[in-house]
Amino acid sequence: MKQIASLLPLLIFSVGIFGQTNTIQDNNILTNKEAKRGWQLLFDGNTLNGWKGYNSDKVFDCWSVANGELVCKGEGGSETAGDIITASEFGDFELSIEWSICKAGNSGIFYHVVENAQYHAAYETGPEYQVIDDLGWPGGLADWQKTAADYAMYPAKSNKKLMPIGEWNQTRIVYKKQHVEYWLNGTKVVEFEAYSPEWKKKKDEGKWKDFPGYAVSDKGHIGLQNHGSGVKFRNIKIRKLD
Repeated sequence: MKQIASLLPLLIFSVGIFGQTNTIQDNNILTNKEAKRGWQLLFDGNTLNGWKGYNSDKVFDCWSVANGELVCKGEGGSETAGDIITASEFGDFELSIEWSICKAGNSGIFYHVVENAQYHAAYETGPEYQVIDDLGWPGGLADWQKTAADYAMYPAKSNKKLMPIGEWNQTRIVYKKQHVEYWLNGTKVVEFEAYSPEWKKKKDEGKWKDFPGYAVSDKGHIGLQNHGSGVKFRNIKIRKLD
């Protein structure tokens, strides 16, 4: 009995990590170590402070906070729906964020987003870490459309580990001196050099050839996409690397 009792804390810890039974109090906080390393929270778990609508002074009504989560209820095509971005801008950075998407859902995480009236959505300017239901998306997906891809540019490697719908995934994006890494659940799945000859060829010959504002800046806002699907985010943290 004494041996079982001594194992109990380890079992509880394991459930917390692998069963994802985090309580609200466990989320949206910085450890002392993170704070010393320069990490900052982009979402406090209670308010939408620090966020705004793309090309808007307010946060669109489709976004809200519930149970310590930044929630998009998945409405589109109206003045009360749209992408949201951080009020602050970032150049070189490391971003950590957790997300959970609904069945057949679609969303994305942007960076270096530029606001301008000539653009209608964040994807027209900011590179996108794709977030989507790979298995449940109707009609199937090309590799460059699947989760963790640099959307329409670099597909994620086949070694990615994607959690089932309804569970939480953890994403890291690192951008330092134009070297870019995308991570999913602890595994690096994309790596490339922004503005390299290979990168420019992909941009000029692919989807973005018709979007002159795409990825023209190496500094801008972090953005979250409303693509008409339900999606939730939490533990949104960033540290500047420049």
